[in-house]
Amino acid sequence: MIVLGLTGSIGMGKSTTARMFAEAGVPVHDSDEAVHRLYAGDAAPLIEAAFPGTVKDGTVDRTELARHVLGDAAALKKLEGIIHPLVRADANAFLERSRAAGAPMAVLDIPLLFETNGRGRVDKVVVVTASPEIQRERVLARPGMTEQKFEAILAKQVPDAEKRARADYIVDTGQGLEPARAAVQAIIADLTVGKP
Repeated sequence: MIVLGLTGSIGMGKSTTARMFAEAGVPVHDSDEAVHRLYAGDAAPLIEAAFPGTVKDGTVDRTELARHVLGDAAALKKLEGIIHPLVRADANAFLERSRAAGAPMAVLDIPLLFETNGRGRVDKVVVVTASPEIQRERVLARPGMTEQKFEAILAKQVPDAEKRARADYIVDTGQGLEPARAAVQAIIADLTVGKP
């Protein structure tokens, strides 16, 4: 089974591209969705122990957690030390299920694939991109997003140009949905056509 890593900087259209793979019948593991699930499950007691007062009714209160970790590098590292291994275990279980089901390919949607040295976990990397203007417009349209938050997030991410240079495949979502869908179909065909 081919494991495809799907990544891209904030606002590039990664979630939309992941949906296109799923709609084409490729199993997709979404790291962000896994975090949401874990915050309401296995991660909650661990996070409460590390950051008292951040869990309400068995679920991590993201606003309260943000107050504990934003701007505090040590606290953020502590949180990542709790959540990253759980997300990785969740992804590994997903890959086992996909293999057992006979899937020829599976996608790991990993927002920080390069930033977390995740390249070794996947066979090929797809980078989702768009122009800086489109990216800025998309991100600043999000509720609660500010210019400062956007710049802070960008500063922590590997630059888009470097991601594209390290990619096996690129999907440009700035051209619209249909060209992006065609790019996804071409990737699937390239990796599976003629393979047993």
